[in-house]
Amino acid sequence: MKKKNIFLLLVTWCLCVFAQAQTPSAYELSSPNGQLALTIENGRVLQYSLSLEGKPVIHPSAICMTMENGNIWGKNGEVVGTSTRSTSEKVYPVAGNYRELTDHYNELSLKFKDGYSVIFRMYNEGMAYRFCGNLPEQDSLIVADEEASFNLGDDPAVILPETTDFTAWELSNVLYEGISKIEEHKYGITPTLFTNKMQNVRVVVAESDLNNYPGMYLRKEDGKMKGYWAAYPKKIEMGSWGNFITVVKERENYLARTAGNHAFPWRIAIVAKDDKELLTNEMIYLLAKPQQIKDTDWIRPGKATWEWWHCAILEKAPFPSGHQNLSTQMYKYYIDFASENKIPYLLVDAGWSNVFNHADLNKNIDIKEVIRYGKEKKVGVWLWTVAATLFQHPHCYLDSISKWGAVGVKIDFFDRDDAQIIPQYENLAKACAERHLMVDFHGCSKPTGLHRAYPNILSYEAMRCAECFKWDTTSNPDYQLQCIFARMLGGGIDYTPGSMRNSTLEKFKPIDPGLPSSLGTRSHELALFVVLSAPFASLCDSPDEYRKYPDILKYLAEVPTSWDQTIPLAARVGEYAVLAKQKENTWYIGGLNAWGERTIQVDCSFLPQDKKYTIEIFQDKKRSNKNANLYEHKIMDIDNKNIIEMFMASGGGFVIVIREKK
Repeated sequence: MKKKNIFLLLVTWCLCVFAQAQTPSAYELSSPNGQLALTIENGRVLQYSLSLEGKPVIHPSAICMTMENGNIWGKNGEVVGTSTRSTSEKVYPVAGNYRELTDHYNELSLKFKDGYSVIFRMYNEGMAYRFCGNLPEQDSLIVADEEASFNLGDDPAVILPETTDFTAWELSNVLYEGISKIEEHKYGITPTLFTNKMQNVRVVVAESDLNNYPGMYLRKEDGKMKGYWAAYPKKIEMGSWGNFITVVKERENYLARTAGNHAFPWRIAIVAKDDKELLTNEMIYLLAKPQQIKDTDWIRPGKATWEWWHCAILEKAPFPSGHQNLSTQMYKYYIDFASENKIPYLLVDAGWSNVFNHADLNKNIDIKEVIRYGKEKKVGVWLWTVAATLFQHPHCYLDSISKWGAVGVKIDFFDRDDAQIIPQYENLAKACAERHLMVDFHGCSKPTGLHRAYPNILSYEAMRCAECFKWDTTSNPDYQLQCIFARMLGGGIDYTPGSMRNSTLEKFKPIDPGLPSSLGTRSHELALFVVLSAPFASLCDSPDEYRKYPDILKYLAEVPTSWDQTIPLAARVGEYAVLAKQKENTWYIGGLNAWGERTIQVDCSFLPQDKKYTIEIFQDKKRSNKNANLYEHKIMDIDNKNIIEMFMASGGGFVIVIREKK
């Protein structure tokens, strides 16, 4: 009997020990305002869940990283230490929507026995986590796979920038009523916007601080959205369009090779109860690597006159124009226009040199003289170049461009975001900073905050921009009113607005070569300069076209591209957005509308009291629904008690410039 009791006691004890071993350790972390709550459970698998005001937003979601040697971070992990901290620090962007930001978050770090940590951060605007290696720096980590799952509840609607490869980010969005409607294994780029219809909450899944690691896509697997990545390249050849793009022909069976102490990218879930919050969310920027440049006085955001979009066609020029007639004389014409209107830059696009060899200059363009003349007229010159050419000749062409006196480079056709190409973005940004060259990344992957570390990066493409009007209708007001709530969270957009040939959808026809039109009204086009974040903004139309409209030219010359403060006034994803932005003593309010006319009430109560203001308005007319070129320009007086009623035609918009009355 005693032996039986002893046996039963042993069995019971073993079961208890086993049960304790299987019971997950739970950790809690809340946002500074207490509205968002994160629960982390460490059992056989590490998983997190997120709730807003007590209601689940993300259900338990597994996260782990698998190394080539078989170690799996995040499975059966033993926590050997924890630490927490709360931070509220000031950050001062060199360019962007704010002169000052507050980096305010609560953080929990879990240190695991197997040489890694997982850090969780909670902002009032969302949550983020990242894996970090704690192994000696000389030890190399080969990451075979990663699991980053986002188990979003209530079958949310999705705006998915869907793709079938790892080579493009200028993608149309596919709208799904729910994740359940997406085919298994379909995937798209991030940031990706979800709508929890039960709670009427927006969730944007994104990433930040991408370094020596491939960019994250989201793919549907087993009914859930999970991270998906390009494997590391094994064989690369030159090819694709123009034969000047590096094309991956074969891949390894792993994602990345890093140092043992590597900090992997932040995985982010941004949560917004009001769509306006997404227009000013800076989490991607704040989570990125801090500024690496000490001297930033030479970094000057601004607008550029530019020849490529309108095919260098100049109606009034006293010399042959068009892309077939690029010349020193032509670029001096653009410089004169910029100088007359205090536009700080000229962007010289493709054609000034051999694409593969920038020492082989176009004999019809004395680029050194163009740059010299620009300096004389106080107009800085940017030069277009191809990424692969700079990779293959580090950094001799940047040396030449800098020596000639150019102020910036537009670097095009990356067309990849695997772990081999991602470091090149930082290498180029750093090399350009060392030569006091500003940067516009074009044909690039989506931004993940690198412009915080290297603020000489002013803008990125990574969406369907005005160039698409040459070929199709994909860059339209509906699309814009989707992207500004997701893609724009990553950083400035090289959209190139400013078209003076504006069209309704019914009348629109793509034109290339020749003089293209844009979709949406004239006032919509002007509002893009306020609503879009674009510290470097290229004016897409010709000097001759702008001179036809002195009121618009004056506005375009004066509107800033970098701001002191930004206030979202009204917004609805996919429908409309109204933003107020301040530069010194002047406010600009920009309103954008998707297809379908509407009237918006603009409340001026954000302005200081007891002051009088003069406002200048560019807005649609009723007839703009039929003739998108029509606009109304007027000036009136207001104070902060005014509520201004603004009509927006289908694909319309408005601009209000507010100056204190003297």
